[in-house]
Amino acid sequence: MNAVEIEQAITDLAEQPFDPAQFPYAFLEAFGNKATTIKRLRAGASNKSDLGGVLQTSNIHILTCDAGQVTQTLAALKASPATVKAKAKFILATDGADFEAEELSSGETVACAFKDFPDHFGFFLPLAGISTVRQISENAFDIRATSRLNRLYVELLKDNPEWGTAQRRHDMNHFMARLIFCFFAEDTDIFIGKGRFTETVAQMSAKDSSNTHDVIGTLFLAMNTQKEDRPTAGVPRWAEDFPYVNGQLFSGSIEAPRFSRIARSYLLHVGGLDWTRINPDIFGSMIQAVAEDEERGELGMHYTSVPNILKVLNPLFLDDLRAKLAEAGDNARMLLNLRKRMAKIRVFDPACGSGNFLVIAYKEMRAIEAELNRRRGEPDRASDIPLTNFRGIELRDFPAEIARLALVIAEYQCDVLYRGQKLALAEFLPLRNENWITCGNALRLDWLSICPPTGVGVKVQADDLFGSPLDQAEIDFENEGGETYICGNPPYLGSRDQKDEQKADLRLLFDKRVGNWKSLDYVAGWLMKATDYCTNTRSIAAFVTTNSICQGLQVPVLWPAIFTSGCQIEFAHTSFRWANLASHNAGVTVAIVGITTQPRSPRRLFSLDRSGNTIERQGSHINAYLALGESVIVEKAGQPLSEISEMTFGNTPIDGGLLLLSRDERDALQLTPAQQRRFVRRIVGSAEFIRGLERYCLWIEDQHLTEAHTIAPLAQRICGVRDLRLNGGKTARDIAGRAHQFQRMFIGKNATLVVPSVSSESREYLPCGYEPAGTVVSNLAFALYDAPLWNMALIASRLHLVWIATVCGKLETRYRYSNTLGWNTFPVPILTEKNKADLTRCAEDILLAREHHFPATIADLYDPDNMPADLRAAHDRNDEVLERIYIGRRFRNDTERLEKLFELYTRMTAEAAKRPSLQASPRKRGEGAGSRSRKNAADNTGQRELTAK
Repeated sequence: MNAVEIEQAITDLAEQPFDPAQFPYAFLEAFGNKATTIKRLRAGASNKSDLGGVLQTSNIHILTCDAGQVTQTLAALKASPATVKAKAKFILATDGADFEAEELSSGETVACAFKDFPDHFGFFLPLAGISTVRQISENAFDIRATSRLNRLYVELLKDNPEWGTAQRRHDMNHFMARLIFCFFAEDTDIFIGKGRFTETVAQMSAKDSSNTHDVIGTLFLAMNTQKEDRPTAGVPRWAEDFPYVNGQLFSGSIEAPRFSRIARSYLLHVGGLDWTRINPDIFGSMIQAVAEDEERGELGMHYTSVPNILKVLNPLFLDDLRAKLAEAGDNARMLLNLRKRMAKIRVFDPACGSGNFLVIAYKEMRAIEAELNRRRGEPDRASDIPLTNFRGIELRDFPAEIARLALVIAEYQCDVLYRGQKLALAEFLPLRNENWITCGNALRLDWLSICPPTGVGVKVQADDLFGSPLDQAEIDFENEGGETYICGNPPYLGSRDQKDEQKADLRLLFDKRVGNWKSLDYVAGWLMKATDYCTNTRSIAAFVTTNSICQGLQVPVLWPAIFTSGCQIEFAHTSFRWANLASHNAGVTVAIVGITTQPRSPRRLFSLDRSGNTIERQGSHINAYLALGESVIVEKAGQPLSEISEMTFGNTPIDGGLLLLSRDERDALQLTPAQQRRFVRRIVGSAEFIRGLERYCLWIEDQHLTEAHTIAPLAQRICGVRDLRLNGGKTARDIAGRAHQFQRMFIGKNATLVVPSVSSESREYLPCGYEPAGTVVSNLAFALYDAPLWNMALIASRLHLVWIATVCGKLETRYRYSNTLGWNTFPVPILTEKNKADLTRCAEDILLAREHHFPATIADLYDPDNMPADLRAAHDRNDEVLERIYIGRRFRNDTERLEKLFELYTRMTAEAAKRPSLQASPRKRGEGAGSRSRKNAADNTGQRELTAK
């Protein structure tokens, strides 16, 4: 369940007759508990309450009580030993009239009438696994309003299906935008008399709803007609008191969809909410989902927290403005100069959605300006910051409308807050006609025309502010010398998720600039457009992006093009979760990157520590991997940069599955024990190694081929492999004469160190380990044959995981390993014999700890929630020993680890470039030193893959 669905369920519960016996179970069900969970609680199997209530372990203790006993009951719940033992997060007491609850960790409480407890549903969102922020708890209204509007929207489409077609969808969305404005206006004195719009609809429309659409259309007509023109326009007397709004919000057709009784009821219910509590920076991103069919199933999941937005805006320009305000003190001249500067600042979001970033930027700037005016003794001064300086591009029309509406509401709220209700009202209506949010494809439009390097004005007024996009070429500016700050959260879309038109967008941007652009995430297009913009203007651009564009194979594709244009990274925030309001949704892992051609000093790099607190580091440069240090691009290397063992790609069958065997298939061959020892070996890839799966293969040496042909089942398989290879690609045809063997035949004499090629990102360490002599490693893993044990200590370290995650990147969300890009480039200081001995002991301790928990698999042992203490301690000791070799102490965090690794990599590659023997051309991935074939085994025809998790 998401937050909106939970709010609806809670509201429905509050409206039902209070049943003290059933309430606790209904409450838990409203927060997404499954029927089986409720059944177990009812039966007492999982109910731990010692007071006759309902206690769900690690969640909540609920107790209903007699009238007037709520406070005493809450105290009893708090004192209950069972509450403590079960580690309850919340306690809740109610008698059906009053309602009290407490979050035990923070001590925060809720006390209200029972009928009002849905207003506090945000307080309880952690019960549904939603990690919320304080702002949601304090602004639960926005979710409630979204829920009501969604019900109204869906109900209207039932009775007006034609309004849901592509031809009329814009009309429907425009109608909803008008309603939202009216609800806000009637509760904030923009319309004289609180609730005036809703009350008028209730009074003038029939209870059977037959004329509701006519009443609303008439009100829309009044709001689009000036007072002196109303008699001619036919505005009736009962609508005369509504103000002239114009601003093109009510221009054009005044038609409204027809209302059923249910839809009319929903409309009155929505209007009955307190719209003074609307928070446009939250509300906009949620309401846009109401009008999007593909998003309505995820309603309420699009909330972007203000703290996350400020991770972009603060270092982009707000920190600097606040610093200049502090520097100015009470100096009137300096304050005036700052105000003039702020009036020229443009904030441009070329993927603005419903305007979250623009609204937050506007509100923060108004707060700075208000303090500035207060210091100058001009608290009532009208704002010098025009809304038209907050520009955006949005692909879909409804979010673009909501963005404009959200900014209009934000402007009014700021005027009320800083100048007072009277002045705010006096200047609010009529709305201006400017259209400053462009509807279109940001990767196809000319950003310099939409947000030129000068000006704040608008030359041509729109015919329809809330609907028709203005021709971007007709926007005119007269404001030389201003700054432009580009920001936003563009669509991510990995290369596999892009549609043809999105691929075409990237082709236009990258086809003549870089090779292999098809591997780029869609968000890379915004960075490239921003790069072009920055090279022509005084501007800085900062986007929330997928962290993958700063990792792995995308780095050498994208970032050289950005850097060669003259742009540099001025600030960045390393990977963090950009969570939403979906239940148990961890969100996507993102990074923030700020680029400009004129970077300020020092460069600022933000990251999160283990406690989730933001820490800042400063330096002279930030590289493409978001580490402090000189610009460096890690390229594939054909041999190790450091003095470590060679790692090769595993053995590729190219067999159609005929050389691979399950246990049953092995037994079905009916080989003698001697034959089985000669012809069958255990094979491991990523899945087999991590999950402990049993798999075998035919491994036939040339000297045993004649005997193998005398065994019918083996001869049949060899013949099948030959036929398949002869009909395959060039690589397969080249080895058809060795149909009894894999493409390559590598095997360890004593032991093989196995490194899975793909593994889960949830593990704290990369899985690796030794397999005994005779074990074959498949092409789904990497191998170090007969390598010294201290190599495992390197691979199993936190240092190496951080390096792999950064330079190799990920496959979907899983770590993707590469020998040429990750292992061969891994910078290791020169190790003394004592260093190697210490690391060998660390590796032994890790292996012994694993053995202690036999037969647990790697997947079991490295489950982050269930990792054995002795194994964790062994890894921690390994990290300490290795990190002391690097810097003489433990690293403070991953950011510091990367800085050291890149520093060492830069120095070692520079030294290696001076040694001719190390300038060999890189080999293709999968080609080991002893390979029989120098060809890439890419056409692994018929290979049966198992996903390693």
